[in-house]
Formats: sequence, C-alpha cells, structure tokens
Amino acid sequence: MELSEKADILKKSYIFSGLDSEDIDVLARLCVEKEYESDEFVFWEGDAPEWFYIIVRGQVKVLKHASSGKQFIIAFFGETEIFGDVAVFEDKPYPASARAVDSAVVLGIKRQEFTSFLRTRPEVALRIISILSARLREAQDRLGDFAGERIEQRLAFVLCMLAGKLGPVLPFTRREIADMAGTTTETVIRVLSALGKQGIIRSVRGKITILDEPELRSLSGRP
Repeated sequence: MELSEKADILKKSYIFSGLDSEDIDVLARLCVEKEYESDEFVFWEGDAPEWFYIIVRGQVKVLKHASSGKQFIIAFFGETEIFGDVAVFEDKPYPASARAVDSAVVLGIKRQEFTSFLRTRPEVALRIISILSARLREAQDRLGDFAGERIEQRLAFVLCMLAGKLGPVLPFTRREIADMAGTTTETVIRVLSALGKQGIIRSVRGKITILDEPELRSLSGRP
C-alpha cells in the first residue's frame, strides 16, 4: 500500500481526522500493512499489547474467552475503525481476542512508536481519551439497559447495531447472536422466527437478512 493510501485511511479515522497533513504523513510512515484470512486471529486475549490497528478493508470481531472454553462476541469493528487501542494505551495485555470476520486488511502501529508520536501532539491524546470515555459510557449504558429489557427488545437492538456496521446481511449464526444478546440459542431461534413471520428479517443457516430496519429499530426502543 502506498504512503498516500495509508494517509487517506488515517484521515477517515475519527481519532486522526483533525491532524494536519504533516502529522498524517508522519503517522502514515509508522503504519504497517497486514492481511488476515477469514477467521484468522489478529491477536489473542492475554497477548502483550505491541500493536493497535485501523481497518482498511473487512470487519473484525472481538471475542472474550470464558473459563469453560466458550467464546463471546463483545464488539465489531469495520472500515476506518480502530481496535486494540485500549490495551496499548494502558500498556496491559489485550483483554479480549480479535478475529477477522472475512478476509481483512489492517494498518498496524507499534505502541512504542505511537507513544513517541503522542508526546508532541497532546491534541491527539485528548481525542483518544474522549473516545475511550465514550466507549466506557456506552458499555455502562448497555449493561443498565440489558438488565431491564425484554429479550425481544435486546435482540432487536443487537441486530440494528450490527446492521449499522455491516449492512443488512449479517453473516452470523444464531448462537453468535445469542452470545451478543446475552441469551440462549433457543430463545434467539424463537424470536427470529417471530420476526421472520412479521417480514422484518429473513433467517437462514449462518445468515440473517434485515428486511425492515425501521420496524426493527422501533422494536429496539431506540431512535
């Protein structure tokens, strides 16, 4: 990938969009292009936080591993979004694993090099703090909402959130959707069947298609 292409990706990222061309060029030189096949891990939970990443093409899912061996999907990231940054900024092991959904291309930036970059650019550090704070608030809000929501409402929200990132065709199994919604596969099958009968979604093995997103969003209870 050419330096100018890396710079264009950085400019589209919220964290770096406000930087001037000179700083973008400096940062672009730190970027290392990496490619991952479908289901290949970018990093594992517990690994040392040597890199954080910006997605050029494809999607990456973040997984949390339970002691039973089960994996729970806790987040999805798409093009121009950054992941792995929390561990890098805290200098603590990655708290979860990251895995390519399909084939993906990312730009990696080493922690030590980025730290040196930040020392002379406090405005970028402040923007990162703002983003991390927003993520924390969102996670806290979701925990509070999940506690009081009906499962139909919770599932509708998860489907809307995924559609917002990936489009109307969602390449997930019912079990993966259940993990994200914090419920059982059997419950997801029941709710998806009801939504299918209403013409809101279409569900086949390993894929869910959103047919009526406005109605689904209405069911989620969120604008």
